[in-house]
Amino acid sequence: MIVKIFFWIFLFIIFYTYVGYTLLLLLFTGMKKLLRRSDNRTSGDHLPEVTLLVPAFNEGDCIASKISNSFDLNYPAEKLRFLWVIDGSTDQSAEILRPYSRIKVLYEKERRGKIHAMNRGMTVVDTPLVIFTDANTMLNRDAVLEMVRLFGDENTGCVTGEKRISRSGMQKAVDAGEGIYWQYESWIKKLESGTGSVMGAVGELFAIRTGLYSPVREDTLLDDFTISMQILQKGYRVGYTPKAWGTETASLNITEEIKRKTRIAAGGIQALTRMSGLLNPFRHGLVSLMFVSHKVLRWTLVPIGLPLIFLLNLCIVAFTGHAPVYSVLLVIQCTFYLFILAGRMLHNVRLRTRVLFVPYYLFIMNYAVIKGFMQYITGQHTVNWQKVRRS
Repeated sequence: MIVKIFFWIFLFIIFYTYVGYTLLLLLFTGMKKLLRRSDNRTSGDHLPEVTLLVPAFNEGDCIASKISNSFDLNYPAEKLRFLWVIDGSTDQSAEILRPYSRIKVLYEKERRGKIHAMNRGMTVVDTPLVIFTDANTMLNRDAVLEMVRLFGDENTGCVTGEKRISRSGMQKAVDAGEGIYWQYESWIKKLESGTGSVMGAVGELFAIRTGLYSPVREDTLLDDFTISMQILQKGYRVGYTPKAWGTETASLNITEEIKRKTRIAAGGIQALTRMSGLLNPFRHGLVSLMFVSHKVLRWTLVPIGLPLIFLLNLCIVAFTGHAPVYSVLLVIQCTFYLFILAGRMLHNVRLRTRVLFVPYYLFIMNYAVIKGFMQYITGQHTVNWQKVRRS
């Protein structure tokens, strides 16, 4: 009996995390549409000055493309400033940037991590808004304009854009999986935004009110999540616009993707320990529910729940009297793991059918969470950039 109870508890947690939460957001957004106020946005006649801040480490191979992309942004040139913070680079990145008079460069020989670079960069930002973006991320022309418009709402303290993975018709497991994952995440953020605030920004492209920035502890692993959630804790909303996006290529292979996801997972566990106050529903209300649903469950119970429900299901079918539903669920799980095995065997093969790789990528994500948790509790994580090779 106890085995069956635990089976249904963990099955519910997994279903709720990936499906139920989405349905709940659809319900909330539908209700809010009935009570929607007018949408306050910054007028095109009163655009504020903005700083585009790029922290970088050994990004010499993509600097030229990033500069060209930045200079082509559809925003008044006299109101858009460019700041690059180069820490510890050994590939002449700072020298490549110096000829560009429109770009201010802060260079430091010592490598102390991305968040140190961001903290240092923010000490010289004097525009009301600042946009953080990565050197290898290319923005659409209207990205700055679309993000700035959302700050017309005085309650908006942070705005995140959308992350996109560039893709072709034929894709390997990592390209297909990461692409589908970010399409799903973007949909979740759109729904969350409709309820009031999204749960964290994407590091490739997000903006904040400069005055709301608080220096972040320099051992922080998830800068984007921490900065955006600090602003949320101050009582401001984190907005989202799919009309501003940053595009980058997928990780070179599964090994590189696991390395990236493991670091994110370690940062997630770190963030949970430092933002436990958000778990208080009496203080944060709906935000607490969204925080638990979107982040806490993914970083804690889901990774252990997936293999656990399989083992529990197997025990129920093998050793107890059971209803037919348990056999059906076991067949479904066995099929799921066969897809994972197929994804592993074909992970370097380019296919048009991206859905084939979804179970494998989901498995990789949850494996990385467990690995990241172990790295964090054993102190094996590092704040320094672990640059991921990309396609």
